[in-house]
Amino acid sequence: MEITVRKGRIEDESADAVLLIHCEGERRLAPEAAAVDARLRGRLAGLIESGEFTGRLNQVSILHRAPNERLRAKRVVLAGLGKRKDASLDRLRQAAGSAAKAIRNLDAKSFAVPVHDPAGFLTGAPAAGRVRDVAQALAEGALLGLYQFTTYRTERKDDTNKAVRKITVVVSDPRALAQARQGVRQGQVTGEAGTFVRDLCNHPANVVTPTYIANAARKIAKERGVRVTVLDRPQMQRLGMGALLGVARGSHEPPKFVILEYRGGPRGGRPVALVGKTVTFDSGGISLKPADNMEQMKADMTGGAAVLAAVRAAARLRLPINIVALIPATENMPGGSATKPGDVLTSLSGKTIEVINTDAEGRLILADGLTYANRYKPSVVVDIATLTGACVVALGTHAIGVLGNNERLIGELKTAGEQCGERAWQLPLWEEYYEQIKSDVADVKNTGGRPGGTITAAAFLSKFVGDAVWAHLDIASTDWSDRDRAYIQKGATGVGTRLLIQFLSNRANGKRA
Repeated sequence: MEITVRKGRIEDESADAVLLIHCEGERRLAPEAAAVDARLRGRLAGLIESGEFTGRLNQVSILHRAPNERLRAKRVVLAGLGKRKDASLDRLRQAAGSAAKAIRNLDAKSFAVPVHDPAGFLTGAPAAGRVRDVAQALAEGALLGLYQFTTYRTERKDDTNKAVRKITVVVSDPRALAQARQGVRQGQVTGEAGTFVRDLCNHPANVVTPTYIANAARKIAKERGVRVTVLDRPQMQRLGMGALLGVARGSHEPPKFVILEYRGGPRGGRPVALVGKTVTFDSGGISLKPADNMEQMKADMTGGAAVLAAVRAAARLRLPINIVALIPATENMPGGSATKPGDVLTSLSGKTIEVINTDAEGRLILADGLTYANRYKPSVVVDIATLTGACVVALGTHAIGVLGNNERLIGELKTAGEQCGERAWQLPLWEEYYEQIKSDVADVKNTGGRPGGTITAAAFLSKFVGDAVWAHLDIASTDWSDRDRAYIQKGATGVGTRLLIQFLSNRANGKRA
């Protein structure tokens, strides 16, 4: 996708379509929309006056240019932002995503959108920062909204061949040009990271194996400042990664432990450590899952995919920060050599783990990943995982669960989530929950039962973080969508990716809790 930023007037753009955003219930057009409406002889105002277009969130209306009208673009697309009092950057992302899909369905190949101010986005101080934020939201929302996964379709090509190839972001004030370019760059890198993760998660598990993940990491290592190390089974055996290897025992696919290092910060500076659960297919192992929806378990590697994408984005944005990303990758399958309920595993930390349920495998591979992270003496450790079905029960499908041992770090993640539209909600991690994961035969057991399942899973993980400042993101409730939304398509959502990028960007720019 080509996204360019240029100084100009939106009414002079010659793209296939012009996109304008409008607030619900307001009859007065923003200046940019009014300039376009003057070329359309008042037809935009008439559409609003008649009530055909109200401006409700994600509503889209399309006007085609008449032969006697002086507009250069072929069409004008109006997108609703909702009521002004409810306006937010995420609603702007949604409006852009909804409109971009409508434009693609017209078989338009390009559209232009002004960095304009339908809801007072640009009135706060500092104004330059708001221009950057608005430009980012427009680019990000459009890219995410235009996402399609059609790799395996051999029919219905007429539907999937439609594609927008160029977006032009128009800035009328030359003083805002640099900030708009920064915002679009951030939005494009972040949007492409989200689509990268969606692709990894939507591919079937017979394609995306641990080896595939390792090869994807090797490609990312070609980015500036990134290097990769991939540990295979014998190397993990020598290190003593018994928890990860215990999960991998039932699969014919060899496990991989991927280490990506990005050095963009001061030499010798302590890195941010990211650890991502990467189970490329989770059958549940011997504790076999029900057949219903098991096909979605190809996306049980969303955490690791998000970590890969975050490192790639950091390198492309040249963030002044050091990162180490740890990606334990395996399948979880039943078989004659698979770990059984009641088995005891010895983790990299030396702690022993009684396996009560082989479907509580994500925390096992994260245990070795978190232990390995301590080798880097990180400033903070953040793990991200599709970890517990209990998180869906606790928070539904709209919030990421966050737990940890440091309120400031949790606050940073929550703030980043609010900024990027991937909101997180904190759950408690009180001492009483640790009673549920005590084992009679080992140091700890891998599940505390159904009550407080998200919390006891985090309690388990905390046993392996050592003295690190740590937070855990449970994305099991948000990683998959059973319906299309504004900029999220049915299937893998790529959730957590933009949150990590926003978190890293904030840290790199000195914005900490």
